Parts: sequence; structure tokens; C-alpha cells
Amino acid sequence: MDHHKCVMSKPQLFVEAPKGNEAVKFYKDAFGAEEVTRVNHPKRKAEQEIPLILSVELKIGSSSFIVADLTDEDSSAPVKIASTGCVFCLETENVDAAVSKAVAAGAVAEGEITEGGVADGGACCGGRVGGKLKDPFGNVWMICSSSSPVKKSE
Repeated sequence: MDHHKCVMSKPQLFVEAPKGNEAVKFYKDAFGAEEVTRVNHPKRKAEQEIPLILSVELKIGSSSFIVADLTDEDSSAPVKIASTGCVFCLETENVDAAVSKAVAAGAVAEGEITEGGVADGGACCGGRVGGKLKDPFGNVWMICSSSSPVKKSE
């Protein structure tokens, strides 16, 4: 038995402090995320009304990810928040409704919802219907149909 095998992956999204709570609210409103755990930053400054987030684990469907405030004291976090080439893929039965809900919560749609195309996230959606979004914190999300891929005619 391999005792060194990784058993889970949880992406961690860093958000410029103090926008962590705003990000958590966005992911709940836009994608129906459920909060699993929350740990506030122990070095809260007295003038802060809302404590900074050390980590909040959110769950969408069966997948989890972590949101954290990026502070000046964070040595493990990237020095600057920028695009990392990472795209988060979500599956749903109704792509149009999911994209509309995310846009209403503050996301920006990037392009049109496409059917079976590869240009905007075909690899993520595997030939299924999909739409691309950018959340208010700069992260890119592909919203893909959970149904079978579209068959291309020859």
C-alpha cells in the first residue's frame, strides 16, 4: 500500500486583503458554495471591523477550495496577485441560468456560451456547452453542461 499517495486536492484562492469576506459571499451567491470551515487571521488589527480570513473552505458540489486574504505578512503567498493560467471548471444542468446567476452576483461573462467549441475552454468542458466568466477577484471560471458532449458532424 502506498502511504505517500495524495488523497485530495484543494485549490487555494488568494484575494487581496480585506476582500476575502466579499469573495466568500460572491462564491456563495454566484455558485451556491457552502461554507465548510472558517479560520480568521489571528493578527487582526484593532481598527479592522471585519477580521481577515486565514482560510475559508468552500464546497461546490463534491469539490472544495479555500479562500484566504492575502496580507503583507504572507510569505507563502504569491507576491502579486495575477493570472496564473488556472481555470476553475463547474458543471451544471443549465449553463445559461448558472452564467446569468454569476453575472448578477458580479462576474463578467467573457464571450458567448458556446456549444462544443474549443476556443474558450473546450478542454475544460470536453466538447459540451460552456460559458466563460471572470469573477470580481480575477479568477476565471468555465461553466459547463453536465450532459454528454455535442457530436460534431463530419
